[in-house]
Amino acid sequence: MITLTKIAAEELKRVIKENNLPESSALRVEVREDGCSSHGTPYSYYIKLEESPATSQDNVFESEGVKVLVAQASLQYIQGLSLDFVESIHGRGFAFTNPNAKRSCGCGHSFSVDEEKEN
Repeated sequence: MITLTKIAAEELKRVIKENNLPESSALRVEVREDGCSSHGTPYSYYIKLEESPATSQDNVFESEGVKVLVAQASLQYIQGLSLDFVESIHGRGFAFTNPNAKRSCGCGHSFSVDEEKEN
């Protein structure tokens, strides 16, 4: 399961409305093998809003009224992920809390997992 905080969901709904996207748009969360984590294979989070329906390769979740799509290949690395939206003196943006991440970089967008999970 992937969950959104209420604040993250409100921000996504605002962006959907502001960009005149259909209310049925979904948030796609992906993991790609790249990033700046220096231990193990580094992975990075990628998110985007999609108007397209889910494919047969997608896991579909709903959290706080927002549909979330995760490809099967990414799910093993982010199962249980929580996505928040934060504002601070450093800026504003989405923050990831991933119970599978064993190490993360300073920017918070790159992580590594146990070697056993990677296989």
